[in-house]
Amino acid sequence: MLVVSNTSPILNLAMIGYLDLLRQQFGDVIIPPAVFSELRPGEDLPGSLAIRQAIDSGWLRMMPVEKSSLYQSVSREIDHGEAEAIALAVQLHADLILLDERDGRRVAKRLSLQTTGVLGVLLKAFRLGTIADLAQVLTRLEQEAGFRIGEHLRRSTLVEAAQLIERGHESP
Repeated sequence: MLVVSNTSPILNLAMIGYLDLLRQQFGDVIIPPAVFSELRPGEDLPGSLAIRQAIDSGWLRMMPVEKSSLYQSVSREIDHGEAEAIALAVQLHADLILLDERDGRRVAKRLSLQTTGVLGVLLKAFRLGTIADLAQVLTRLEQEAGFRIGEHLRRSTLVEAAQLIERGHESP
């Protein structure tokens, strides 16, 4: 599966110690140069060590993005990292793009890209049994990483997790 990521999913999972979920679920994850810069792997910040380890082990890797007319167009709507990630996903015919920001997801969907974000990754990990207490992980995500989860989204994510428990963690 070819997966491209924006900054938020990588950084937020790294900050709470769950970056390896990306490797477990997708194998390699590709990022454009702008995302690499935003991750600031050379600095001593929360999550930086895990990000450096992922880069050093080769499953998180940077790939150049063509500054196409598509990139120019979407960069007027969303930030530089998101624009590069979306342009790279289109360029590579990626199976999935990891995005959390609403505007970026809107643009990706308009371009017929499949998207998921931190919550989708965590929900899949819960379904696979990698995470036992999803509510606790969501709380850590909010408190330790500063990730904002609206009350409606948090509730619907936990309802979906409860439905998975009722079905015995089967794939939907």
